[in-house]
Amino acid sequence: MQIKAIKTRVFRENENLLNFILRYIVAIPEKSVLVVISKIVALSEGRTRDIDLSLSHDEMREKIIKSESDYMLRTKYTWLTIKNGMVLASAGIDESNANGKLVLLPKDSFKTAKIIRKKLQKKYKIKNLGILITDSRLLPLRAGVVGIALGYAGFEGVRDYRGTPDIFGRILQLSRTDVADSLATSAVLCMGEGKEQQPLALITEAPVLFTEKVNKKELFIDPREDIYQPLFERIKKIKFKK
Repeated sequence: MQIKAIKTRVFRENENLLNFILRYIVAIPEKSVLVVISKIVALSEGRTRDIDLSLSHDEMREKIIKSESDYMLRTKYTWLTIKNGMVLASAGIDESNANGKLVLLPKDSFKTAKIIRKKLQKKYKIKNLGILITDSRLLPLRAGVVGIALGYAGFEGVRDYRGTPDIFGRILQLSRTDVADSLATSAVLCMGEGKEQQPLALITEAPVLFTEKVNKKELFIDPREDIYQPLFERIKKIKFKK
């Protein structure tokens, strides 16, 4: 698998995302995955908030996080939230590289990925193409961030080994590989988190299964069924949005 991060100029709010991509992606080989950082998707949608001077910074963030989350819990360092079936800090709201604004997550990353895929398939006359929209997240008991897939199109996000034998013939009961988040982490590592200015990346020779239809819920696990559920006792009574 090869990953090429692509350096660009600064993306402007409300700019046309497809035109921006086409400016820097001159060719896409068959069986490639184009990675797009969620921040430029959100900026293209105008998903930002100006600083409200009538509120303190913390009050304003809390108000926005509440409106963007299915569940939120205040911790020592941040708000831990659940949004769209994912555990994120502060509902993914970001101030880094945002020029004094708060940048929210995109409206519907799966829908955006599907639209981009269709247009690029037509432009470059290719069949097997994946689009992956990424963000960053923290993992429990680990320092630093890794990538996360907010939405994708054109490939299966999970590789399911259940019901198949291991090398000694034992039938696997639970084993699945999170393909989408694994690709996101690999790409984010190459794209960077600081001033690298590389919001796009092209993955070639990725070990994925390309497909026309994606199941948006294939990565989702109900919090009550999650392996870490004993650590999340406080959310047992929470009614999650569908």
